[in-house]
Parts: sequence; structure tokens; C-alpha cells
Amino acid sequence: MKNKTKTRKLSANYMDIVFIKNADIQWRVKENGIVEVDMVNKGFFNSIAQKFFHRPRVSHIALDKYGTTLWLALDGTATVNDVLEKMKEAFPEEQDKMLNRVVQFLTTLESWKFISR
Repeated sequence: MKNKTKTRKLSANYMDIVFIKNADIQWRVKENGIVEVDMVNKGFFNSIAQKFFHRPRVSHIALDKYGTTLWLALDGTATVNDVLEKMKEAFPEEQDKMLNRVVQFLTTLESWKFISR
């Protein structure tokens, strides 16, 4: 069987979207240059886990080098195309995979409500 790779068709309009970081999300650049984002664990099941299993109220998510570069590129004025170009500059050896990686990461950040359009 052949492996089929999924390809996304993106409209030109997607490349013009400007994503904005959620102002309610706390984040910081750690000493090693990596961005750490705080995620508040809300909801019924999280409340139970916090009470009975001593799970933290806030999870600290350290991004990798790609995520850190992308997060810092989201300055409130940069379009997806601008972010893509910054990522290609920072990681020239990954240019052929960068569009898919950027779109996937933006989709994930948006689904967790870390960013919005």
C-alpha cells in the first residue's frame, strides 16, 4: 500500500490572516530563549483531577524552537505569509515542510484559544 500524504488546500485569503495572541494567556521567554505558555485547566473533569489527584490548576507548556519562533513572530501585525517567511529565514533547511508545519501549529494554537483571528 502506498502512503498517502494529506495535503491542504489553502486559500490566498488564509495567507493574509493576522493572528493575535489571546491577552488572557500568560507567557514568558525563559532564560534558555524558549517560550513558556501557561494553560489554565478549567472544567468539571479538571476540577475533579485537581481535587482528588492533586493536578495543577495551571500547566506550563514549553514550546520547541519552531513554536518559540512562530509565537514571537505573532506580533499582531504579521500575516500568516509574513510568519511563514520569518520561519523560512530562521530554519532554511526546513523550507519545504514549513508551510504545513506553520498551518498545523496555528490551527492548534487557535483550537486551544491561545490565538484568534
